[in-house]
Amino acid sequence: MKPKIVVIVGPTASGKTSLSIELAKKINGEIISADSMQVYKEMNIGTAKITKEEMEGINHYLIDFIDPDKRYTVSDFKKDSSKAIKEILDKNKTPIVVGGTGLYVNSLIYEINYSEMNFDEDYRNKLMEDAATPDGLNYLWNKANEIDPEAMKKISKNDKKRIVRVLEIFNATGKTKTELEIKSRENDTKYEYLVYGINMDRTILYERINSRVDKMIKDGLIDEVRNIINKYDEFPTAMQGLGYKEVVQYLCGNYNKEEMIEKIKQETRRYAKRQMTWFRKNKKIIWLDGMADINKNVNIICSSLN
Repeated sequence: MKPKIVVIVGPTASGKTSLSIELAKKINGEIISADSMQVYKEMNIGTAKITKEEMEGINHYLIDFIDPDKRYTVSDFKKDSSKAIKEILDKNKTPIVVGGTGLYVNSLIYEINYSEMNFDEDYRNKLMEDAATPDGLNYLWNKANEIDPEAMKKISKNDKKRIVRVLEIFNATGKTKTELEIKSRENDTKYEYLVYGINMDRTILYERINSRVDKMIKDGLIDEVRNIINKYDEFPTAMQGLGYKEVVQYLCGNYNKEEMIEKIKQETRRYAKRQMTWFRKNKKIIWLDGMADINKNVNIICSSLN
């Protein structure tokens, strides 16, 4: 019998963290983060990184261990998360993978191996330069759509990160992202992944996002960004992340404070919408009511482990 791994996904601000903590306490679990921004050190407020107090003694992996000026890839995540899963299982505990980065989650549950791909950093930099030009992102989306129309059905024309990834994969392998994923899903997986998604009324989710952004500003997000920029000789890669790039623009004088706050809220709501579009296409996911009592959702997950 394959070991069972619990995976909890959902949009930002939907309550993944609190659900995972309660579940971990009940099933003797440990948590692996599948969040592409929470890997970075010093970026605590803008990533809504869990605090030591909030962990309630539950061990967490893949949080707060990469410098902001370093690039962390999906292949890095696959390698690190696989190692963490084994470590947790060796303790006779249950791994709980939690996060909203769809590509990270898919690399695990479908055993997609990106590590063999020889990504061209110069090519990636050229794509990023193109994306920064007027109408550049639209041009790249159309280019990616010609290469892999199936993948682009799930990708917004504003989603620079995923657009670039589709082009990078094709450039590195000569195969489309869709082709590689279909091939990988033919392979048997080492573990049985039980994937749960948190579903929440959009209006309520957006209210939670707006409140979270207000709290980030109150807690010192602007100073967090300023301190990171001042610390590193070169502009840190991670400062291109959601919430951080808007503060950078504010510090550069391109937004006033109110415009910056509204921009972060707007872009975070858009991101949440993209996350839900991505996850709803995943047939493995069992959906939970995000407004239900947390213990009810914990019990639903526990019932599948028995």
